[in-house]
Amino acid sequence: MISNQLSFDLVKSSVSLFNMNVNKLLERALNFDFLTKEEGIFLYKEAPTADLAYVANELRKIQVPHGKVTWQIDRNVNTTNVCIANCKFCNFFRRPGHEESYITDIETYKQKIEETFKFGGDQLLLQGGHHPDLGLTFYTTLFKQLKELYPNLKLHSLGPPEIAHVAKLEGMSHLEVLTAMKEAGLDSLPGAGAEILNDRVRRLISKGKCGGQEWLDVMRAAHKINLPTSATMMFGHIETLEERFEHLEWIRQVQSEKPDGAYGFIAFIPWPFQDDGTLLKRLRGITNDVTADEYIRMIALSRIMLPNIKNIQASWLTVGKQTAQICLHSGANDFGSIMIEENVVSAAGAPHRFTSKSIQDAIIEAGFQPQLRTQTYKFRDLPEQMEEQVINY
Repeated sequence: MISNQLSFDLVKSSVSLFNMNVNKLLERALNFDFLTKEEGIFLYKEAPTADLAYVANELRKIQVPHGKVTWQIDRNVNTTNVCIANCKFCNFFRRPGHEESYITDIETYKQKIEETFKFGGDQLLLQGGHHPDLGLTFYTTLFKQLKELYPNLKLHSLGPPEIAHVAKLEGMSHLEVLTAMKEAGLDSLPGAGAEILNDRVRRLISKGKCGGQEWLDVMRAAHKINLPTSATMMFGHIETLEERFEHLEWIRQVQSEKPDGAYGFIAFIPWPFQDDGTLLKRLRGITNDVTADEYIRMIALSRIMLPNIKNIQASWLTVGKQTAQICLHSGANDFGSIMIEENVVSAAGAPHRFTSKSIQDAIIEAGFQPQLRTQTYKFRDLPEQMEEQVINY
């Protein structure tokens, strides 16, 4: 039988070892060390939220010393809702030939762009689906036409799965497709379609999209031609913790490979799976059970695990104002866009909305100075004449 004193000493030693490991990892994080996925998982499981938030906030102060919280005015416009990727979390897509399918026409673009300018925006986030008939010529023609009509418009468009889809349709390389699109007017490439990059997960939730390594390879190609990109993670569905932190490791690795002077990943945006009406929920019972605390921990660990990505964005669209405000004290430095229009994530139940005034008010309430920005995080002055968007729920 172990004596009471020996039992107490063993517990005390175990507790000391636990504290030493957490503290040692957090000290390494403060030195911008690359933590392994195993170390990230250990912190996720064992470190107090307050400690993670503190370290992530200190890293934010170093990486973003101006201390402001940036935000943006843009609009998500969909080129088409036709898609053959068959993602189990998407309520937006329609199959080819469906009575509700569409391809957006130029007059609709003009109306939406002019309205975006009226609200102070400078950018379209153009995304759609894997349309089986829309190849490279469709996109380059569209980009050129929009830039001829609106030379000051920024096009933050498509994403790695769409680039991979076009490359397959054309029998071209990712680099060839991206180069042609950049020459036609593409300004930056969103991190769309990352979900979780492990192919076990992708086969189950988005079988028709490119695999995780191809997603990363598209981004490598974009970085070679200095096309600014972002990276994302949709979590809280069927992925394991190991797959979640593997995702972060892979993103970090690609960022470390970018050519000197290239933009690379300018931001990382994690958000929880939105389940309303999705096939994942209806057929498999997978629901969004990510708590506010879990999201805050993932924001903090994103800052800790990705020391080579400067900007971490809180997804107010999916977690709401109050949780997003706490994230600003937990490693996030960006509030993203007011998104004058957004149809994909909202179709799965994301209920939150901001206007230019309310997003600035939320940032001020959190104790920060709001700063309007461009996609590449250059500061913008608020337009002198701009209308305030009216939200219709």
